[in-house]
Amino acid sequence: MRKKFYQDGIRFECQRSSTCCKSGHIEGYVYLSLEDRRQIANHLGISTIGFTKRYNAKTRKKYHLKQTKHDCPFLKNNHCSIYKVRPMQCRTWPFWPENMKKYTWRKDVKKECPGVGKGKLYTIDEIKKILKSQILAKRKKLTTLIKTIKKTNI
Repeated sequence: MRKKFYQDGIRFECQRSSTCCKSGHIEGYVYLSLEDRRQIANHLGISTIGFTKRYNAKTRKKYHLKQTKHDCPFLKNNHCSIYKVRPMQCRTWPFWPENMKKYTWRKDVKKECPGVGKGKLYTIDEIKKILKSQILAKRKKLTTLIKTIKKTNI
């Protein structure tokens, strides 16, 4: 079996540069679980429904943050205004399954993210645990979607 490029771990500490908060850096949405929406709404002092209506859009039955001028709506003065309750997708950056390919890591993540190579050393086991939590969350969402489809006889 080939050795993973992160076999000896990866140092990472968010530098709060906001590079990853700008859609020009990474294409795609910031997807939100119900728990993410609840935590952010509570932090903002509004209802989950109010938060969802104001800040979320839905694509392919998945909630995500609406972007303003192609950036995260919570990016204020180049800083995350909800950093303490940021969504799981943001909390687990840069350890996303799609980033953990050697080429992608070097070409995109390491080159663009100033936090790579700094701070805490994440062991391979810690990285695998983070990746597994994301995969399990995606499976849970998929299972819920399948149940919904079956109920509606689509």
